[in-house]
Amino acid sequence: MIKARENSIRFWALLAVLILSGGIINAWERAGEARVSRKPLKEFPQQVGSWRQQGDDVRFDDETQSVLRADDYVSRNFESNGRIASLYVGYYATQRNGATYHSPLNCLPGAGWVMSDGGRITITPAAGPAFEANRYVIQNGNQRALIIYWYQGRGKAVASEYWAKIYTVMDSVRRRRSDGALVRVMTQLNDSPAQAEKSAVELASQAANELPMFVPN
Repeated sequence: MIKARENSIRFWALLAVLILSGGIINAWERAGEARVSRKPLKEFPQQVGSWRQQGDDVRFDDETQSVLRADDYVSRNFESNGRIASLYVGYYATQRNGATYHSPLNCLPGAGWVMSDGGRITITPAAGPAFEANRYVIQNGNQRALIIYWYQGRGKAVASEYWAKIYTVMDSVRRRRSDGALVRVMTQLNDSPAQAEKSAVELASQAANELPMFVPN
């Protein structure tokens, strides 16, 4: 008799939790994504620190855009004292619909690039806290380059794709926001890998100062 009563209590308690959870999820879905104000990435500064834009913005073809599925992006070359580096920022207004960051760990090998010498590196913006980014050497035939990339959004900048997704889920529930961006800096490897890394870190740090206007906190 007592056991039957305990089972009945568990049943009704579980049913109440399921109904409550369903109501919360339904309300969350109906509320949708919170609106945040931001500048379009085409307005990203043409000069950051000593780095000046070189040439026009790079625009991707329809096939590439259909794979990236970014709501907004900028791909641009910068020059400083004879050094060249490129900046890419792909922004996603929401990741609830399946569109999300495409990690270079997946995209670049699929495009024929071999990634090696991986690790973490510290980016130190003047206008915010330091954070870690990923660092890799990539090669495709005779082409060799160094890339730095990280995930940014909702006031966080992280190297780990795993933690980026966890934070996205948490902020989607707490703040009704899943917006964010993949940020990547790339420079050609020459006779001085240390200089290439210094250039990439320098541009990344300068660009990070400007990002909150385009990738909101």
